[in-house]
Amino acid sequence: MTGRPRVEGSVRPGWEAVRDAFAQGQAHDDGHAQLAVRHHGRVVVDLWSTGPAASRSAAAGAGDASSAASRSAAAAAGAAGAGPAVTAATGPAATGLATTGTEARRTGPSDAGGPGTGGPGPRPYGPDSVGVLMSVSKALVAVCAHLLAERGALDLDAPVARYWPEFAAAGKAATTVTDLLAHRAGLPAFTADPGGAPLPALLDGGARVRALAEMQPVWQPGSAFLYHALTYGHLVGEVVRRVSGRSVGRFFADQVAGPLGLDLWIGLPQREEHRFVPQSAGPPPTAGRVAAAVQELGLAPDHPLATALRASAAELARVTRALDRREGRATEIPGAGAIGNARSLARLHAALIGPVDGVRLLSSRTVDRARAPRTDHLPQPAPLHRFDGPDRSRFGLGFELPRPGEPLLGEGSFGHAGAGGRLGMAHPESGLAVGYVCTAMSWDPSAGPDPRWVPWTAAVREAAGIPAGT
Repeated sequence: MTGRPRVEGSVRPGWEAVRDAFAQGQAHDDGHAQLAVRHHGRVVVDLWSTGPAASRSAAAGAGDASSAASRSAAAAAGAAGAGPAVTAATGPAATGLATTGTEARRTGPSDAGGPGTGGPGPRPYGPDSVGVLMSVSKALVAVCAHLLAERGALDLDAPVARYWPEFAAAGKAATTVTDLLAHRAGLPAFTADPGGAPLPALLDGGARVRALAEMQPVWQPGSAFLYHALTYGHLVGEVVRRVSGRSVGRFFADQVAGPLGLDLWIGLPQREEHRFVPQSAGPPPTAGRVAAAVQELGLAPDHPLATALRASAAELARVTRALDRREGRATEIPGAGAIGNARSLARLHAALIGPVDGVRLLSSRTVDRARAPRTDHLPQPAPLHRFDGPDRSRFGLGFELPRPGEPLLGEGSFGHAGAGGRLGMAHPESGLAVGYVCTAMSWDPSAGPDPRWVPWTAAVREAAGIPAGT
């Protein structure tokens, strides 16, 4: 890629360094991105980048989207930091802001393009553009569960079967809602077939829920943890449905996105299709490469965990590819299929830790419970426990917690990353809430933090007065 990205948007006085850091992080990016930051509820950063990658066609990006799923699948769907063999794969700005660049235009039907629309070509990219959030979606689902718990409708320590009786089958009667939220349920794939569930079945949410209720866990629930790349959304989402009487996408729309005015959806409405910009990535690894990576972990090909990792990788690749089509975007895929933009991610996370225009979603007590470590004391299932180390994944209740490869905003912060580099997070002590959305799925978790994050994360912390090293 040649040239520098064009960075547009606004920053408040005292936050100018974030604009320069964002441009630095995007300098070698092969795509577009948005960065939004709120400080104690107030918008302080609202930026987006376009540039050399603008010449790339949306259709080309769409055709490559499955690569990120396949590349990240072995880590994200599998070992969650278990080792290199697997991790090589996983409203308008407030007034008073200083403006840089030109004002963004709102995308509309007249300038839409790309797959599934019949449009002429690439879509313009701006602050109102929306894209796939991948596993940042899990945070949206977690918010729904915590809202129900705070209202007294859901006991997170109760057995899942209290709300979903069919789930008690195959040795899961004692599995708790907390086990689901903390990736401890032993159900990392929808099937025991190493080829994974086929795409039509993956888009049938009811069938996937029934399959999970019937499945035998790969490890004893609660005794170990491993990332549930897609199944997390259906597991927690079904509990939300059983308790609230609404699908998790509908509940999120009614109880979270609606009151806050968010451009975030679990199941994209047809009326918003003109704003969608597809993701892009390189060629995917073959199923054989994924199988070889799993075998390098010391798992026999027919080991239940090996088949689950291979299945999860295949399922995530298929779902990611499906999100390039209207059918996939319209389907509620709560573990990885939410769609939105950085402004709304920042607004959502700000409302978790304080009021935003009079709306606060969760109490401080609920937030503290959500960000308390729930996996630090547990191993990954054998033999993956041999790879446990300081950079293994850490989970609270539905949220990721800081680790060297994904430091978020430092200790005390919580949030969730998504395959390829999306990120939503909050830090209650500093009042920071951040959303970052990108179109190029380039983050390799095995290599550490996304290089695009590093400059602006440091600048945001410094502007907020967070001491270095905390």
